[in-house]
Amino acid sequence: MAETSSSMAEASAPTGSSSEIDLERIKQVLPHRPPFLFVERLVDIVDGESATGLKTVSANEGFFQGHFPAIPVMPGVLIVEAMAQTAGALIMHKLDLESDDDVQHLVYFMSIDNCRFRRRVSPGVVLRLPVKRIHTRGRVHKFQGKAEVDGSTVAEAQFTAMIADI
Repeated sequence: MAETSSSMAEASAPTGSSSEIDLERIKQVLPHRPPFLFVERLVDIVDGESATGLKTVSANEGFFQGHFPAIPVMPGVLIVEAMAQTAGALIMHKLDLESDDDVQHLVYFMSIDNCRFRRRVSPGVVLRLPVKRIHTRGRVHKFQGKAEVDGSTVAEAQFTAMIADI
């Protein structure tokens, strides 16, 4: 399905609900930058509740130089980080839409639970990262996340993060 320029503008606009959040909007709400930005787009967004992050895994990723050159494998901790960045972008986007103050916020990892790695992730695939908020208490959010390649689960975890003022 082709995107129109108006739908792309809506996806990056900081007002209202959107069905997609593009890379530029992700950079507005998260402080991460390459080579440590592991989500390029959010789709299937349910405002503040769930979304699916997308990451194209390229052979040019710096971590493949040492992990492992003969059989390149995306490190599992970076897959979990990509899930967390998806959740962080979802929450920070919503917070930014609701906030009328100039206070800036960061999302900090607090815990990772029930993490399982099922298959390796190699260059040339698109990593789909569906995340769903399962609990919130104040500024602490708990998510269930998965990483999928071609419809198969490659990793899953529950993780908790806190939003802090900076």
